[in-house]
Amino acid sequence: MILELFQYKFFISATLAALLTSISCGIIGTYIVSKRIVFISGGITHASFGGIGLGYFFGFNPILGAVGFSILSALGIEFMAKKTDVREDSAIAIMWSFGMAMGIIFIFLTPGYAPNLLNYLFGNILTVSTLDLYLSVLLSAALAIFFLLYYKPIIYISFDEEFSRTRKISVSVLNYILISFVALTIVLSIKVAGIILVISLLTIPQASVNLFSKDFKKIILYSVLLGFLGSFGGLIFSYYLNIPSGAAIIFLLVLIFIIFRLIKYILSGTSSFKSSIEG
Repeated sequence: MILELFQYKFFISATLAALLTSISCGIIGTYIVSKRIVFISGGITHASFGGIGLGYFFGFNPILGAVGFSILSALGIEFMAKKTDVREDSAIAIMWSFGMAMGIIFIFLTPGYAPNLLNYLFGNILTVSTLDLYLSVLLSAALAIFFLLYYKPIIYISFDEEFSRTRKISVSVLNYILISFVALTIVLSIKVAGIILVISLLTIPQASVNLFSKDFKKIILYSVLLGFLGSFGGLIFSYYLNIPSGAAIIFLLVLIFIIFRLIKYILSGTSSFKSSIEG
């Protein structure tokens, strides 16, 4: 039954989008979770709405507008937090609210009928275009190459920036590059999960894998696999149940996390029971 769906071009595109998004989110999401910058990622996510508004107002692809706006927002947050006396949480809140406000204003000012924003807010993986796929391929390849070339410096920065500086690592440069990758990944995942839910793709698979492993490489690998399982499964459910794909994907990922948590609890209880008997 599922195999029959692959005769449709839109379903093939959606499956490819699920795979590519899982790769990019699996890689950069591991960095986000390890460095504990989930809140920053949430700020970038909502700030990207400003670029979508600009795209509608000036008549170009809203996703391209979101790419530019989210990168500038990410760099702005990084700069204000590190180079000024503005606190990081304040910088995030400023860019978050500024982006959302700009998006609402420009969409309201756009002539004609108000555009349907549900696909951007909640995601619709079935609407992924050929351009979205090409951009996702480039992003996934760039992330894979960058992480392979700078694997150790990225690990050092993720866990201890001061130690990284003692190893003569260009911490500031890498931080700017990585936060730009975070912004790009968020924007190119909007069609899959939407602005409101996309942060879950960057955290839930990693949190699930982290229950059983602390190894950075393993978390990346299994997060990609788990992300694709959740994305493809959510795609199937959304198609047959006629529900929003983004919500279906996140719901399934959360369900997987709960199952993993229960397994972890059972294994921990069994281990404790054996230890008490042996003792």
